[in-house]
Amino acid sequence: MDARQFQAATGVSRETLDRLQAYADLLTKWQRAINLVGPKTLPDLWRRHFLDSAQLYPLLPAGTATLADLGSGSGFPGMVLAIMGVPEVHLVESDARKGTFLREVARVTGAKVSVHTTRIEQAEGFPADVVTARALAPLDALFGYAARFWGPGTTGLFLKGGAVEAELTAAAESWTFECERFESRSDAAGAVLRVRGLRAGGRDRRG
Repeated sequence: MDARQFQAATGVSRETLDRLQAYADLLTKWQRAINLVGPKTLPDLWRRHFLDSAQLYPLLPAGTATLADLGSGSGFPGMVLAIMGVPEVHLVESDARKGTFLREVARVTGAKVSVHTTRIEQAEGFPADVVTARALAPLDALFGYAARFWGPGTTGLFLKGGAVEAELTAAAESWTFECERFESRSDAAGAVLRVRGLRAGGRDRRG
């Protein structure tokens, strides 16, 4: 997949595509010094990283204003969603070098993001409209991180791999939640989970 195929798949405007291309160019340049993404994924950057992130945009609740992206790494999916139009995105990433990269992407693209270079456990929590994460941790642990940013109306959008069923089963032992599952558009073995109503305590403990 190239940039034009990405645009056809997502329907983004030419202006948005140009900003995403600037992001891709910076990533390719910085990758020589910092391991931002798996080297083997670079030839398929638009599918493996940009489409993987952009597929969350249609799943955002109407009126989404604030988004917390946990373990942002090189900015997927949070930076992509900011460039696509989410008004206020918070990128939480503990690696200072990646934080510097994210700030440079924001400067060049004009993305409305705040970069928090801190461990998630030490980040100042707040109730976000949406919490996102990609390849961060198994769901049971991920929900613990997300709880710091969870309010009564929060929605979680989590990109998961082939072990999603086992992760859902394990998470249900400690958490109560409602979950919708969508097939990934970028990974035949992957899934997108849309989670609502997250609270501590497994389903079997309600009463």
